[in-house]
Amino acid sequence: MLENITFANPQFFWLLALLPLAMLWYFFKNKQETAVLKISNINGFTASSLLPKLKPLLFVLRLTALGVIITAMARPQTKDVSTKTKTTKGIDIVMAIDVSSSMLARDLKPDRLSALKKVAADFIKKRPNDRIGLVAYAGESYTKTPITSDKSIVLASLRDITYGQLTDGTAIGMGLATAVNRLKESTSKSKIIILLTDGVNNAGFIEPKTAADLAVEYNIKTYTIGIGTNGNALSPVSYNPDGSFRYGMQKVEIDEKLLEEIAEVSGGKYFRATDNEKLEAIYDEINKLEKTEIEEFKYTNYEEKFRPLILLAGILLLLEWLVRNTLFRSFI
Repeated sequence: MLENITFANPQFFWLLALLPLAMLWYFFKNKQETAVLKISNINGFTASSLLPKLKPLLFVLRLTALGVIITAMARPQTKDVSTKTKTTKGIDIVMAIDVSSSMLARDLKPDRLSALKKVAADFIKKRPNDRIGLVAYAGESYTKTPITSDKSIVLASLRDITYGQLTDGTAIGMGLATAVNRLKESTSKSKIIILLTDGVNNAGFIEPKTAADLAVEYNIKTYTIGIGTNGNALSPVSYNPDGSFRYGMQKVEIDEKLLEEIAEVSGGKYFRATDNEKLEAIYDEINKLEKTEIEEFKYTNYEEKFRPLILLAGILLLLEWLVRNTLFRSFI
């Protein structure tokens, strides 16, 4: 309990130094004023001899009351600090995710899409003050989740993203254009797209450069990520009779030049993720590059604790006065 007590006027504690001086003054004064009476027998005083010896208790009560008053003057108090934050510059983010069959390649563990979903989920959790949306694309694209501040909805939608929901292919322009469409009406001061792909644009009716120009027109920054190892990767090559994929080694082809151009023209940055660790590092870097401005307000509530001390001092002084004018009246 005492560790939560602070004092608004601790300088008053210097007055406590007067208490030892008052004690010395009292004992010297009392010694000078005490009369000495020599008698041959004290049997007649035995019954009442205890009260004079207790007379210093009156001074102790008064001195204790003075110490309590000085402590009250120092204004003991407790304080409760509450903090509130206000987002002053929020960021609207749309993550455009390639869900083509090549995203099932196993150069990242357990596969590219699963690795991406895990890292993207961690990224979303680290952006509590931003609105985030999801776009999925393959041979075509669609909005999985509009931009929202409800992270539980975004995370649930991210978990639901799987291969097979769209026509196969890699329509980078379509994915980027859909993401731009989700952000163009945003009033946020900062708008970004994180576009991830593992291939070359080979589908869709919107050219990637046209979509990039749209992003620039609406002041949307685009970060692009090429995912896939250098060289060959174990990738889906055909279907088995039961409908599952048959895997084989395939050359990894990513149009890095295109992704670099998309990022550069919009003021973003291009990254290459060749393994799980690099993919995590990329999202961490984007998280550091795009800072949300948050204003913090601290509210301090003080509760004064001097009133019980004043009451205690009053009780001590009253007790001293009562005892002085009753029990010790004949000795004063």
